[in-house]
Amino acid sequence: MRAEPKGLPMIDEKKPPIQVNCSCCGAMLTIDPSLPAVLSHRLPQKPQAVGQLKEVTKVLKEEAVRREEKYQQILEAEKSKGKVLDRKFQELLKKAKEEPLEKPLKDIDLD
Repeated sequence: MRAEPKGLPMIDEKKPPIQVNCSCCGAMLTIDPSLPAVLSHRLPQKPQAVGQLKEVTKVLKEEAVRREEKYQQILEAEKSKGKVLDRKFQELLKKAKEEPLEKPLKDIDLD
């Protein structure tokens, strides 16, 4: 009778490899069930982004429109940024005026 090492299963049975799709990247993984190891992996084929020259110009124009929209959003956010910061400053100033001044406690005062 052969003693089996602790933690390792007996590898007498030859099980066929399992193929699994990676849910993250879509790769096809081939896994050996008798050894907990990945034997091989195949990355998914990426579809061709643009097929013809007419489609390229269309894609470039759409990207230009998206860039312009994003720029306008950022521009509007920067324009209102000063107002938002001023409003926050006024609220904090108002809060500071309402609270009484207290002498800060030092570590030595706690003894």
